[in-house]
Amino acid sequence: QVQVVESGGGLVQAGGSLRLSCTASGRTFGSFAMGWFRQAPGKERAIVAAISWSGGRTYYVDSVKGRFTISRDNAKSAVYLQMNGLKPEDTAVYYCAAGSTPWRSGSDYLSRESEYRYWGQGTQVTVSS
Repeated sequence: QVQVVESGGGLVQAGGSLRLSCTASGRTFGSFAMGWFRQAPGKERAIVAAISWSGGRTYYVDSVKGRFTISRDNAKSAVYLQMNGLKPEDTAVYYCAAGSTPWRSGSDYLSRESEYRYWGQGTQVTVSS
């Protein structure tokens, strides 16, 4: 059974920074893509950023480009989301997800929610103005 656990959420003022962490256990972490999604109140869950199994390819939604950075440490079975320049519109529950297909090539799949099979419980990020 794969377990995905997020941490690092909290309350921060606009312009501040937070670093989210996610660990995934129960299978070979380094073989699968990882993604960060978020769901704001009254909105559907949406992709924020994703990273391929090797770390060589990344995806960012336009609204976070230049502010957020996704990275992974396969030795620690961890993926991170460094969030700088936070805005009130970044307020949401952030979910970490693990991909379903090992060693997947290319990058088109990274933004598709259907590519992710295992999900964490989410961590709240609140940005005050």
